[in-house]
Amino acid sequence: MASAKSSRSRVSAPSGLISSGIHQPSAQESGVPLADKLKIFKSDRFDPDSYVQSKCQTMNEKEIRHLCSYLQELKKASAEEMRRSVYANYAAFIRTSKEISDLEGELLSIRNLLSTQAALIHNLAEGVKVGSLSAGSEGSTANNTSNIEDQEPSDTEKWLVEFPDMLDVLLAERRVGEALDVLDEAESIATDAKENKKLSTSALMSLHTAITNHRLKLADQLAEAACQPSTHGVELRAAASALRRLGDGHRAHNLLLNAHNQRLQYNMQTIHPTSTSYGGAYTASLSQQVFSAIAQAVNDSLEVFGNESVYMSELVAWSIKQTEAFAQLVKRHALASSAAAGGLRAAAECVQIAVGHCSLLENRGLALSSVLMNLFKPSVEQALDANLKRIEESTAALAAADDWVLTYPPSGPRTNATSQPKLSSSAHRFNSMVQDFFEDVGPLLSMQLGGSTLNGLIRVFNSYVNLLINALPGSMEDEENSEGSGNKIVRMAETETQQLALLANASLLAEELLPRAAMKLSPIYHSSGVDDPRRKATDRQNRMPEQREWKRKLQRSVDKLRDSFCRQHALDLIFTEEGETHLSAEMYISMDANYEPDWFPTPIFQELYAKLSRMATIAADMFVGRERFATVLLMRLTETVILWLSEDQSFWEDIEQGPRTLGPLGLQQFYLDMQFVILFGQGRYLSRNVHQVIIDIIDRAMGAFSATGMDADSALPSDDWFIDIAQETISRISGKARVGNGERDAQSPTASVSALSMSSMRSHGSS
Repeated sequence: MASAKSSRSRVSAPSGLISSGIHQPSAQESGVPLADKLKIFKSDRFDPDSYVQSKCQTMNEKEIRHLCSYLQELKKASAEEMRRSVYANYAAFIRTSKEISDLEGELLSIRNLLSTQAALIHNLAEGVKVGSLSAGSEGSTANNTSNIEDQEPSDTEKWLVEFPDMLDVLLAERRVGEALDVLDEAESIATDAKENKKLSTSALMSLHTAITNHRLKLADQLAEAACQPSTHGVELRAAASALRRLGDGHRAHNLLLNAHNQRLQYNMQTIHPTSTSYGGAYTASLSQQVFSAIAQAVNDSLEVFGNESVYMSELVAWSIKQTEAFAQLVKRHALASSAAAGGLRAAAECVQIAVGHCSLLENRGLALSSVLMNLFKPSVEQALDANLKRIEESTAALAAADDWVLTYPPSGPRTNATSQPKLSSSAHRFNSMVQDFFEDVGPLLSMQLGGSTLNGLIRVFNSYVNLLINALPGSMEDEENSEGSGNKIVRMAETETQQLALLANASLLAEELLPRAAMKLSPIYHSSGVDDPRRKATDRQNRMPEQREWKRKLQRSVDKLRDSFCRQHALDLIFTEEGETHLSAEMYISMDANYEPDWFPTPIFQELYAKLSRMATIAADMFVGRERFATVLLMRLTETVILWLSEDQSFWEDIEQGPRTLGPLGLQQFYLDMQFVILFGQGRYLSRNVHQVIIDIIDRAMGAFSATGMDADSALPSDDWFIDIAQETISRISGKARVGNGERDAQSPTASVSALSMSSMRSHGSS
């Protein structure tokens, strides 16, 4: 029998899952549900002995080890599936267990009632029988009576006489174990007497009544003992075990949990938060008490009740209730003040301490960390928002006194000045606060705060960019910008160097510093020990779309500042302080009414080139390593001026439909201005799109001239004439000597433009 039993306890792999003796999971098998894998073991006709013999006859030792390993994994998976099912349905288990307990009580009451009724009926029947026999002979009755009196009581009857007194003594002396043994013995005697009819019905009913009464008395005594504050440890487990042995397991488990709760409440009375106490210290003391109590309750429950699902469900529900009460205390006395003041670091430390103690329960099969995280999340989010608000306000205060001069950050224990970029004082403060902010948020990755953190930082960065826009002289605030900056005071950036510093601040933060700080939210940054390259690659792929979208939002804020910068400088070039324009159709149309002028590009375009040259020199030192941003900025400034000219309706209405037409000298001056822009901007300040816009502008002007009946090509000098004047102007403004003998400097912006290209543009415009 023993060998058969042991052989049946072995579990073999399902048929079809082993090929060539060794189990090799295939791609299809990896997706097979667990229930299908276990189906073969649930068959009524499954014979482990024959199955193992048929599968293992040709296996060697290594193959058998593989088979055993597979079966162990299958066993663990089945146990884990059962555990998840229990946790997922613990509310139903609790409700069912309570209903079963109530039903047991009702059945016990019914049994006692039926026993009482049966005894009453039996006594009535005995009385009727005695009455009917009383009419018989008195001699016979006397003889029977004398025989009964002469008959000695049996051992069972003697034991029944001693039974009540014996139990009373044991209960009085609190000898619970012996009392339980006596009650079990009484149950056995009652069962045997009923089967063998050793006792009369009345005696048997009396025995049952005595057993029931003493069971209730013992249960009440155990419950009273379990409720005493001094009862804990071995005594508490013994009382619960005895109650369970009496058949009242539900009551025993509740008393055990209540005893741990009472002891926890008593121990927590010594922990008092004060205004001067550190929130982390209070959280640590409270966490130690609460989760130690839960751990002890888990140990006691498992020791007394094992892994029965009903009791495990009650234990999980009780543990969650204790965790919720603990979270409320921590939120009220530690997290509330930190969250309101923006103390994210203090709040994060409190959460880490609590979760650290809570995670120790996972070794006992109780995972409450997710419950605790969900309870703490609103308070942490409040602290996060308050911290972002503090960053915004602190940066705005510094922006009011910022001189917009780029410097290295002040040396500190966490910074190396030579390895840090140059920023203005407010940008340095913004960067350092953001770095600290991500350091504090990083440990809270399990609360899934990454999305709200990045969105909050976008909001704060937009607010800072709005301050930079307001620092531009004469900036035109739109409604969105006004809402973002409010009525905050900011120091104006008067010089071009200061204004470029605004762009340097925003671009460096958006392109390098903030994305680098955001990497602290990555799980890879906080991983320790041996890293799994596949896990790193997966985490990186999962975060790449989110990171790219976040960087695009940062760049859009920088683009808004860049557009404001270019628009402001374009307006300064085009308009005077009195609102008059430097670029009108009248200055071209009126040229033919006067004597032939000195040929130079119009002052506005000379000033445009001078401004671009100055800014390029400043940007060369300011945007080291980020030359592309400086190039795009200067191209954008040129584009703003040219697009304004292209889209100025009043300008083109005067040229094309005005009372006076564009004459040869006006066309020649306009053509010179456009060629001058092409020459100095080619490859440096001019994009392909703007180059095409200039060609379209030239076409439009030449078309307006041709509409008067004159030939545009014959009215314009040769291409070399335009190149010479443009080069002379460029040399005069830049301060560089012009290359002699008609040769062009290979490094000059005009080197890429040939006479052929200019003549082709002229022919294109006249066609």
